[in-house]
Amino acid sequence: MALKKKKKAAKKITKKTVKKAKKKIIKKKPVTKKRPALKKKSTLKKKTTSKKKPITKKPPKIEGKLIGSITHYFPHVQAAVIKLKGPLVTGDTVKIKGYTTDITQPVTSLQINRVVISSAKKGDEIGLQVISRVRQQDKVYKI
Repeated sequence: MALKKKKKAAKKITKKTVKKAKKKIIKKKPVTKKRPALKKKSTLKKKTTSKKKPITKKPPKIEGKLIGSITHYFPHVQAAVIKLKGPLVTGDTVKIKGYTTDITQPVTSLQINRVVISSAKKGDEIGLQVISRVRQQDKVYKI
């Protein structure tokens, strides 16, 4: 019987200690991580960097005077329609320049409304026989 009392006493002690341990755990504050201290901003002035200017492509300088631009191309007859900003005469040398075009040729045939002419003035839309393909917005220069 003495053993049974000792076991009961041992059980009571363990139950009591477990209850006390639970209370202690509940009462304890949760552990929080410490945040690192904030760095103070330096009072030194930072070097200011100059803003870079955007790179712009400058069109290459072309000898001659801009006299018009291509508005249409007829591939079956290899003719271009040019809106003139200056005068043009048969026998002049023209340079047609664009992104994929670079042609220099003499003016051999000028037409307005399918009528052959020898000279054209500013503001006319003329047809010009060309030696190779040209595209809209190509520029025409008189050399």
